[in-house]
Amino acid sequence: MNILITGGTGTLGHGLVERLLSDDKNGLSRICILSRSEKDQAAMARKFASDKLRFFIGDVRSYRRVYRAMRGIEVVIHAAALKRIETCLYNPDECYETNVEGSRNVLEAATDRGVKKVVLISTDKAFDPLNENPYGLSKAMAERLFCSWDATRGSSGPMCSGVRYGNVWCSAGSVVPEWRAVIAGGGVPYVTEPECTRFFMLLSEAVDFVLGALKEMRGGEIFVPNLPAYRLGDLFKAMTGFEAYAKTGLPSHEKLHESMEKGNCSKDARRMSIEEIRGHL
Repeated sequence: MNILITGGTGTLGHGLVERLLSDDKNGLSRICILSRSEKDQAAMARKFASDKLRFFIGDVRSYRRVYRAMRGIEVVIHAAALKRIETCLYNPDECYETNVEGSRNVLEAATDRGVKKVVLISTDKAFDPLNENPYGLSKAMAERLFCSWDATRGSSGPMCSGVRYGNVWCSAGSVVPEWRAVIAGGGVPYVTEPECTRFFMLLSEAVDFVLGALKEMRGGEIFVPNLPAYRLGDLFKAMTGFEAYAKTGLPSHEKLHESMEKGNCSKDARRMSIEEIRGHL
């Protein structure tokens, strides 16, 4: 089996590569990583030091480069995206080019190369996205592209599906490493809104979920997990030990609670205790 992971030098890519390389029974021949950062690729190559790992410098905005990276590929995990909400908010055109046009390039190249399966890594923000949040809007559009592509693929096109979940715990750019950096510098993190809730998912669980979707997919599905959630104020207490916090107010482009789908909201999910959160820090 030959796999391509777009945006593969990110947190999920590392988790997937580690799991795939450690499994001797999956028939893995090659993992190709397509991403933009030569520094991150070099670090990843040193970390895993495997002759099954190949790297392509490139951007999903370039059909030519995506097409070349898919030579001999059977399975594509499409994780490349602009993910930071504030980045997408101030650069909506760039967000669109990467998250929507880039996803279409992946689908077109996968079809032209005869790839068997393509799975999109989506986000809870794609469900009922706020108009002020280009990231959620772009991911919702990418999901529609994947489902529509599958519906019209015929007998020869790749099966196309998506997986939708929240931020992976302690992933790059998420709240925990951001607050850790503030605390390490002697500061106290600001809390936008203590009642804000977010879904909780470990990297190992995200890897299980993605690989499970690849096995179960029949095309056109958006897979959604059932996850616990934590309250932002409780995360603050778990990380700092303080009861009081400086509240800044939730930005208009952020939701108070996230939903994976109708009836699956972080407000109503099993609430993690401060002690449980602290156990994962």
